[in-house]
Amino acid sequence: MRLAEDQQRLEDAYQSEAPRLLARLRAAGRTLEEAEDLVHDVFIETMESLPVVGTIRNLPAWMNALVRRRLIDSWRHERVREAAGEVDVVEDTLSEIIAGTGLDPQDAFIRDSLADALNDALSALPPAQRRVVEAQVFGGLTFREIAEATGVSIDTLTARKRYALRNLSRALRHWLDE
Repeated sequence: MRLAEDQQRLEDAYQSEAPRLLARLRAAGRTLEEAEDLVHDVFIETMESLPVVGTIRNLPAWMNALVRRRLIDSWRHERVREAAGEVDVVEDTLSEIIAGTGLDPQDAFIRDSLADALNDALSALPPAQRRVVEAQVFGGLTFREIAEATGVSIDTLTARKRYALRNLSRALRHWLDE
C-alpha cells in the first residue's frame, strides 16, 4: 500500500511541478525539447527511487534540486564540449544545409532524404573517423572518455573528428548539388 501512496504522491507532484520546472529551464536558456527531456529525466530518476520518495518531506523541492543539478551538469558539459572544439554534427550540419538552400525543414521528404544522405555519408567514412563521430554524437561521450576507452590520444581523436566533419560536409554538399 505504501508504494501506491508514494506513486500517487509522485504523480501529483508531476502534475503540479512539471509546468514550473519547464518554465524555469526555459528561462535558463533551454529549448522546449531540452527542458522537457530534463524534466522527464528527473521524474524517471524519482520514479526509479520510489522507495525513497516516502522519506522525502518536500518532494517538489527535492525535484527542483534535481533539476538544478541536471541544469548545472548540462552547462558544464556544454562548456567542456566548447573548450574541446566539439560540435553537434547533426544539428550544425543540417541547420547549415537547410538554411543555405531555403528548403523547408518541415518537409518530410527533404528531412528523410537528408537523413538518408547523412546515414550514407556516415557509412562511407573510414571506420576510425566514424567511430569517433558515433561515440560523440550518438553516444554523448567526450574526447577524454573515448581516449580512456580506446587508448587513442585525444589529439588523434580530434583530428579524426575534424577529418570526419570535413568528409561529411563534402558528402552532404554533394547531396545538395544533386
